[in-house]
Amino acid sequence: MTRSHAYDGAWRTVTALAVLMLLGACGKDAITAQPAVEDLPVRVETATTRVLTETLKAIGQLAPRDQRRLSFKVGGVIESADFEQGQSVHAGQQLAMLRGTEVAAGVEQARQAAQKAARDLARGRALYADGVATKEQLQDLGTAAQMTEAALRSAEFNASFARIEAPCDGVVLAKLAQPGELVGPGQPVVVVGATDRGWVVKAALTDRQIVHVSQGDRGRVSFDAFPDRDFEVEVSTVASAADPRSGTFEVELAVAQPADVRFAQGLIGRVRLEQPMDHAVALPAIPVAALLEGEGERASVYVLAPDATNVHLVSIRIGRMVGGIVEVREGVKAGDRVVVEGAAYLREGTRVHVLETVEAAGGNP
Repeated sequence: MTRSHAYDGAWRTVTALAVLMLLGACGKDAITAQPAVEDLPVRVETATTRVLTETLKAIGQLAPRDQRRLSFKVGGVIESADFEQGQSVHAGQQLAMLRGTEVAAGVEQARQAAQKAARDLARGRALYADGVATKEQLQDLGTAAQMTEAALRSAEFNASFARIEAPCDGVVLAKLAQPGELVGPGQPVVVVGATDRGWVVKAALTDRQIVHVSQGDRGRVSFDAFPDRDFEVEVSTVASAADPRSGTFEVELAVAQPADVRFAQGLIGRVRLEQPMDHAVALPAIPVAALLEGEGERASVYVLAPDATNVHLVSIRIGRMVGGIVEVREGVKAGDRVVVEGAAYLREGTRVHVLETVEAAGGNP
């Protein structure tokens, strides 16, 4: 055997061993390398048909619906003011009274003037009968008697308003004067709220908010005094002009007082009014968290297959967005389940394992 033949034989041997080793390695990989099974965990939420609403929020203060500012009809010095702020009162209860010296003196003066005029009229009639007084003089005396009688009635009427009485059952909201103070006619002394007429929440709204509020709109209000409890409210009054000091518009919202709740004037309430969006129609709605690759009105979502084993990437056209919820104008229908968590790890046809299904798109936004 020549050297060349020996070399060729050795090369063939090495090559054969290398091929056998490669085939052996490939056979081992073919046995041990199984294809990975996709079963990614996701959370899904069901699309529901709904009309999106905007939530109008405001802060208000609780007060009796009917508030009356009470005052004296005549001026004078306050003799007594037997009430305090927050005190409950009943109809007809005397709250305050003026010192009677000046008032009584005015009544007595009017009475004496009326009596003198009556005597003058009687004397004038006798003189007229005797032909001493003229008819014109008698008529003047009659007019004077009528005027003084009217002045007496006015003085007595004013004297009856030298005291303040509660006009109804209620609570004292404000005490505006103290005994010994001099007050003028019509100057408020006490504010009484009629608790038998119900309660309202008074809230101030901006110009952008007030244009969306109408009488009869309904909502909810919550108070720190009653945690974990809401109360229904209804808009009863809407201001037609802004407060010149604050520039806001006041609205009153009637709130019913349950039998097991004791309201108090001044409680701060957080009001929420659900306002339907202008020209809104019922469309499928899904959480914003489900959207992928959004651009303008177009976006993508992963929709769970009917058998809940895998997902499909679907292109959709979105509408308005409120409070984390978005309308779907095309691409998804009510009842479709869209992926809201885990979408970043998915692709078309990926097998998934549903961790949780939320039946509806989260109530009102």
